[in-house]
Amino acid sequence: MSDTRSAAETIRALDTGLFIDGKWVPAESGATFAVVNPATGEAIATVADGGAVDARRAIETAAATQESWASTSPRSRSEILYRAHRLIMDRADELALIMTTEMGKPFAEAKGEVAYGAEFFRWFAEEAVRIGGDHTTTGDGANRIVVTKEPVGPCVLITPWNFPLAMGTRKIGPAIAAGCTMVFKPAELTPLTSLALAGILTEAGLPNGVLNIVTTNDPGPVVTEWMTSGLARKLSFTGSTAVGKLLLEQAAGTVMRTSMELGGNAPFVVCADADIDRAVDGAMVAKMRNMGEACTAANRIFVHRSVAEEFGRKLTEKMSALRVGDGTADGTQVGPLVEEKALTKVRELVDDAVSRGATVMCGGTAPDGPGYFYPPTVLTDVSAESDLMSTEIFGPVAALIPFDDEDEVLRLANATPWGLVGYLFTQDIDRALRLSSKLEVGMVGLNTGLVSNPAAPFGGVKESGLGREGGRVGIEEFLETKYLAIPRT
Repeated sequence: MSDTRSAAETIRALDTGLFIDGKWVPAESGATFAVVNPATGEAIATVADGGAVDARRAIETAAATQESWASTSPRSRSEILYRAHRLIMDRADELALIMTTEMGKPFAEAKGEVAYGAEFFRWFAEEAVRIGGDHTTTGDGANRIVVTKEPVGPCVLITPWNFPLAMGTRKIGPAIAAGCTMVFKPAELTPLTSLALAGILTEAGLPNGVLNIVTTNDPGPVVTEWMTSGLARKLSFTGSTAVGKLLLEQAAGTVMRTSMELGGNAPFVVCADADIDRAVDGAMVAKMRNMGEACTAANRIFVHRSVAEEFGRKLTEKMSALRVGDGTADGTQVGPLVEEKALTKVRELVDDAVSRGATVMCGGTAPDGPGYFYPPTVLTDVSAESDLMSTEIFGPVAALIPFDDEDEVLRLANATPWGLVGYLFTQDIDRALRLSSKLEVGMVGLNTGLVSNPAAPFGGVKESGLGREGGRVGIEEFLETKYLAIPRT
């Protein structure tokens, strides 16, 4: 484990300009902005603050590079991804330290994200050489039908702050594999991990102009320039539903292909026959991964009334035992929230639930600074009218709501515009299949609190998004289908 000084040295060694056409350059305006360590509230780096002029240069570079990049062999693209995977794993400690320092998650968890994120590159290295097509004849036998897959073209990639490495590799991996060039805007709160990733891809042999990164503290002008340029053909966005809707409106202007991984309000259902210890362990994973700052986090935990007391007691024991602190410190299990605004939101949601009758089993009060820390918190008997029932908590707060029967819990679980993931704990296979089919979500964790895997299609329904990332279908989001009709002679 590295100490604070080595974290500073690691970050100082990073290139922090814009990355355009294989070169590190300052913003055209010369502006920069600070990146803050949420554990201390102190600035740890300054990065280039790009604007519309820089965005235009980046998308023009991507468009100019598209034809030559698309003509490279699938094996060449695959080997670049394989090399990048190996380099990421070789530098796991360095990348984890950067991630922990800029967004707060504990070092051990950050290393887990490094391995998870790297696996997207290995997965899509394998998919790059398996892009298929079809060959058949028309029903009347007059024509041959040849179907091919081609890269969709220059892509706009926009990622959130909560998984700085994995959200980048989950989008960059399939774009490289498919033969697409990219413009990429990482979150302004956590740009450093993405800049480190650009250096690794360059070392792995990615040609100049394929990946172009514009960091900015004011995303509007940059993203609008890309969306209205007429040069971008694909948007892949992970973030809030509100921003996603605005981007969909912009995408309509040029009929861009879109992939949207938006907000979540995940129900976690514990049935009367559940293995309670297993359900508690699953809740710890589904709730506390990344301090609860995940779209897949268990937001509403519905527990059958007959086991509510036992589940609540055991969950409280585990939550209250977690060690809170700076993610770079040995033994830390819960780091700070990413910024002061996030801390304020969590505090207000808990206060609202308590005012409506919820009982605080542990936590519930934020410590004094420095840093944006909130303790692991368990609330029982949460009212269905509480604000946190209809708002992503994005913090280490487990809200327990009792239920009496299946119809009731399905009504409560589905009473949300979002539908990303749901969790279900039961030992009855018929109940498992019945409830899983009725949960209005894109993914179900059955007796597990973790659904994310590069080999699985990640995505939701309703206002949680469009399309899927990962799995065998992940690369299809970056490919167009072309049909060639050939008369038989």
